[in-house]
Parts: sequence; C-alpha cells; structure tokens
Amino acid sequence: MLRPLDRHVTESLRALALTLLLACGALGLTSHVANASSLRHSPVVKAVQKARPSVVNIQGRKTVRAEQVDAIGGDPFRQVNGMGTGIIIDSRGYILTNYHVVENVEVIHVTLEDKREYVGHFISHDPVSDLAIIRIDAGDPLTVIDMGTSSDLMPGESVIAVGNAFGYEHTVTCGIISALHREVQVSATQRYRDLIQTDASINPGNSGGPLLNIDGQMIGVNVAVRVGAQGIGFAIPVDEALDITARLLNSERIDQRTHGVIGRSHWRDGNPALLVTTLKPASPASQAGLQPGDVILKVDEQTIRRPLDFERAVLGMTDDRPVVLKIERDGQEQIVTLRMSQMQSGDLFDQMAWQILGFRMTPIPSAEFRKLNTRYRGGLRITTVRADSAAAAQGIRSGDVLVGMHVWETISRENVRYILNHQDLERFQPVKFYIVRGEETLYGHLKLDRPQAPQVARQTPGRG
Repeated sequence: MLRPLDRHVTESLRALALTLLLACGALGLTSHVANASSLRHSPVVKAVQKARPSVVNIQGRKTVRAEQVDAIGGDPFRQVNGMGTGIIIDSRGYILTNYHVVENVEVIHVTLEDKREYVGHFISHDPVSDLAIIRIDAGDPLTVIDMGTSSDLMPGESVIAVGNAFGYEHTVTCGIISALHREVQVSATQRYRDLIQTDASINPGNSGGPLLNIDGQMIGVNVAVRVGAQGIGFAIPVDEALDITARLLNSERIDQRTHGVIGRSHWRDGNPALLVTTLKPASPASQAGLQPGDVILKVDEQTIRRPLDFERAVLGMTDDRPVVLKIERDGQEQIVTLRMSQMQSGDLFDQMAWQILGFRMTPIPSAEFRKLNTRYRGGLRITTVRADSAAAAQGIRSGDVLVGMHVWETISRENVRYILNHQDLERFQPVKFYIVRGEETLYGHLKLDRPQAPQVARQTPGRG
C-alpha cells in the first residue's frame, strides 16, 4: 500500500536533490552537458588530429628473390604486395619512409589522409639507416609534420604511433616509451642502433610512420617489431633520422648543385640552431665568406634550426638565384649572400660510386696498368672504402684494382657508370666483381648498397 511521504522525509529528499544538482553542475553534468564533450578532446586526440594530414599510406608490388626455386627451373624472383607508411617532410611533396618499404617496388602508390592518390617517385635512400625519400606531385602545398626532438625522451613517456597497419589506413595506437638506445638485428644484412623501444602497437605496414609525443610532434620513425612478442616495437630517434634525411635531400644528390656548407644541430637557449662546422674548399659558401662557427638563422625568410631545414630551403634554387643567409657570428647578426654552383661530372660519379658501391676509384694510366702483368685490359684503382659498406664487408680495400663487374670490364668510369645505371641491375644481384691485388686476381659477390652485418644468435625482430 502506498502512503504519503512524511514532511521531514520530503524535506530531506529535497535537500539531497539540491546537493546532487550542485555536484553535477561542478562536474559539468547539468544542462550544460556540452562541457562533457570537451573532455573527449584529449591531448591524444589533439596530437593525432595535428599529425594525420602529414601521414601517408604506401602500397606497391615488389620483386623479391624466391627462397626456393624448382629443381627443373623456374623464376628465381616472385612478386609480393608491400605496404608501409610515409611522413611528409616538405610541402612540395617530399616524403620520408623506410627503405625496405619502397625497395624494389615497381609502382609506389601513395594515399593522403584526404584519400587523394598519387604515384610516388623514388628520390634517394640510405640502406644502412633504412631510410628513403620519395616524392609525389600533389600540385598544392602539403602539410609538413611537426618535428620534435629525441634528445629529451623519457622512459614511461606517452607516445602515439600512426600508420598503415596491415593495410588499415591511418591506424592509431598508444603506449609509452619502454626503453632507449636499443640495438636490434632484424636480418643478416640489417642492424639498427640506438632505437626507441615502445609498447605502442606497431605492426607490418607501420614501417616509415611517425612515433609522436603527446604534443603531436614526431619523435621517431617506426621501423620494426619483435616477432612473436607483444608490445615490443622500435623506432629510429627523430634527431638521427632528420640528420640522415638532410643528406638524402642534399642539393648535390637532388639538383646536382652544391653550396659547400657542412653543419650540425646546435642547442642554445633550449632551441636547436644550425652550426656551421666545415666548409668545402672553393665552394660557394667559402667564397661567400661563411666561416666555421657561424650559426645560420635564416635562408631568405625561412627559419633554420637543423641541417634538414637548410637543405629544404636551398633545394631547387638555380645557379643565378642569390641565396640570402642571416647568420650569427660572435654574437652579432650578419647577412651573407651565396650562389649555388653546378657540380662537375667527376663529382657526380664519385658520389654515385660512394653511395652504391661504397668506395671511390681513380683511373690507372695504361703504362702503369701493364706493370701489373695481368690478362685484363685495364682497371680502376680503389682509393677509399666506406667502413660500413658491403664492399668493406667483402674485404675490398684501398689499393685494389677493380677490373670487372658482372660480365663487363671496368677500364673507365664510363664502364662503371653504365653498370650502375643498367635497367636490370637488380636482377644481377649480388653482382660478381673482380679485383687485382698484387699478383693475385680475386673475386667476390657484392649486394650493392646493402652493407653486411654480423649474425647474432638470437631470435630476431621483424620489420613493421
């Protein structure tokens, strides 16, 4: 049976209701319920929204060497579908990714966050760090990722990974930095050093994508996962990645024009600045009056904080276009003007040989070569070998004479240039080479631009 409430009970309930109403108002749960939605717009959401326009998805088919070939014959190569992620680092369409994402890809398909699709063009790469640059022609300026620093990262710090995980575009995962300065071996030919370890989920397809801090700044490039493990992923620290990217976007590589500035990031007042460490002799920079120790503040109106900023600023400038530099020297700001200059053909060959073969060489006069008493007609003397190159791993050293590669002789630089530019070069891999050392003729096989690394007897991670 229902009975009327006692007056004192009624007053108590009214007081309780008023208290609850006031409490809800303090929490933003009253009629102003729209305030609650602001809590959903968390720092993670803001970071993702900030970075997403600068993250692209990469798809393509590549040719790989088959692990097994039919005993009665068969194609030693097979086609596989590849996927990965890229990061827009320049508004003109330059994109940073992992080299293993675009290596041997026939057509690089790039999809922007707004679903626009383009074909990417391979620009340059560094197989040691597993980084590469591709470019798309989008017409309009693209949004560049906000670049942070990896110099102050902390274990336990919140991080976010964005990428094309298993082909699911713009997948977002969160976690923390688990450790710093990890060394990781992923294969017999690829070892990474000084990596960031994170438990943010990184899967196949995440390779080349950004690892973000809570401010939406890129602090790493996702590169690998631990096969068979959960919550163990790795990223290249952004400071290292951007220094390498500066070399990949160097005007000598891209435009065949030189400026002569060699510098590094220098921290002052809590911000990075570009410190000039060396000037190439007789270069435009040295002729313009730049000096080691100068700090480059601006190129034209673009603020310069790191080597990559400088390379982006001068990229595409013609020889007759004056480059106005604002510098600081001995605490005083000055203006310096330089003009880019065209590289000579010999410089271009040396650069290509150094990058692809891992050594520099010089022609040998015919009379001198005949003293070697060999059946070969001529060769090129190797002058310098890059320490981390496949050539060094194969035992090639300064003083050796390169007399042949694959089925061709290497009497002149033009012979080597023909081989390196051959359209079927990848199918020749590993390329057989012949050298003369003293009275011996030696040979070996060179996987071009893929430096060898020692085996490690342990379970190895896989790439993301």
